[in-house]
Amino acid sequence: MSKAVKEMIIGEIRERLGDTKDLLVVDTSRLDPNTDNELRTKLREKGITLLGVKNSLARLALKQNGVEFVDGAFEGPSILCYGGADIVALSREMTEWAKKIDKIQIKGGSVDGQGVDAQGVDELSKGPSREELIGQIAGLILSPGARLAGALLGPGGTISGQLKALADKEGNEEGGDAA
Repeated sequence: MSKAVKEMIIGEIRERLGDTKDLLVVDTSRLDPNTDNELRTKLREKGITLLGVKNSLARLALKQNGVEFVDGAFEGPSILCYGGADIVALSREMTEWAKKIDKIQIKGGSVDGQGVDAQGVDELSKGPSREELIGQIAGLILSPGARLAGALLGPGGTISGQLKALADKEGNEEGGDAA
């Protein structure tokens, strides 16, 4: 392959990936064509893209984009997986498929440009997603305010209830004297 062709392929890989720094490297070479097509179709529905690459060219393209991988991720047949809601959703989906179809092998990945091995991808799939983390953070931020509001409203509500009870009692006594 000439240098010009390699440059064009590297440029195409970089263009397809854009600024993606969260991706996985998997091996689906042992899948039969029907299963491979089903996998790609189901993943496409979830916004996940599979891209078959030549290892040396993928390494060069990813290095130019500032993405690192652990050693051994690009050995043998490799498919780049990227997309989905976030890296946790991507790793969950691919881990589920790897459990369902034992011919899929997860080799490693990259989280925000930092290399992760296959075991790290499995651990990542068990963690909370981006939306779950945002919800947890929002709950933690709002918790002190809710406690403060409850503390301020609790005694005020009690006093208000007692004053209303006294006013009702006085209203009943005045109404009883007039009759």
